[in-house]
Amino acid sequence: MKAKKSFGQHFLVNEHIAEKIACGLLKSEGIKNILEIGPGKGVLTKYLTQHDMNLKVVEADQDMVDFLTRNKIIDPDKIIFLDFLKLNLSRVFDGEQFYLIGNYPYNISSQILFKMINSKELVPEMVGMFQKEVADRVVAPPGSKTYGVISVLVQAYYTGKTIIDVAPGCFSPPPKVNSSVIRLVRKENYILPCDDRLFRSVVKTSFNSRRKMLRNTLKPLVQDPTILEDAFFTQRPEQLSVEDFVGITIKLSNQINNE
Repeated sequence: MKAKKSFGQHFLVNEHIAEKIACGLLKSEGIKNILEIGPGKGVLTKYLTQHDMNLKVVEADQDMVDFLTRNKIIDPDKIIFLDFLKLNLSRVFDGEQFYLIGNYPYNISSQILFKMINSKELVPEMVGMFQKEVADRVVAPPGSKTYGVISVLVQAYYTGKTIIDVAPGCFSPPPKVNSSVIRLVRKENYILPCDDRLFRSVVKTSFNSRRKMLRNTLKPLVQDPTILEDAFFTQRPEQLSVEDFVGITIKLSNQINNE
């Protein structure tokens, strides 16, 4: 069965890597519900089914659903035939929290992360395979060249680290890029002390022109330009921590509330 470009499919064939991904999640305590995204031929699924947990998989390719069913890799009633991006996450486990895992389709991997963030109250942890370039951006620290919007938005709510780098030869067909498995664990205090929507707007606006100083990029969000006279705003966005962006958001919120 050939991989389909339309689904961004690159089937993981290295058993050691598959087991490593599963172990990256299963070492956590108290796991009850797991949702695997894009199980494909089930190389990862079979390691997850060995444990007494409530596992469901979401797969958008009917051929893969048929393969999983025909080879009895997972019970058919545990397969959700749907595009993950269209899935209502609050209904998957009847409002209960669940853990995300998968060899994610690279063409939607960033969207998967943003969807997870939007349902962060449901997802305490995620382990997944990403294109290495994306994975590096997700876990990048402030001050690095790869630090950007996705770094700040993910790290505002989750602590991340790289588990293992994966060569193209571990897939069929081999992708033209290297890959990495990362683990994201939700922070204990993941509720930001500022307006969440404004926070995201501040982050995205700041990185629209990452080479410019904040006093220039944030002008559209500021009613009182004297705020930007502080030396703090001579910095560029990649120099700021999550806490710095939270502080800016609080400043802007106070400005709005004082009008």
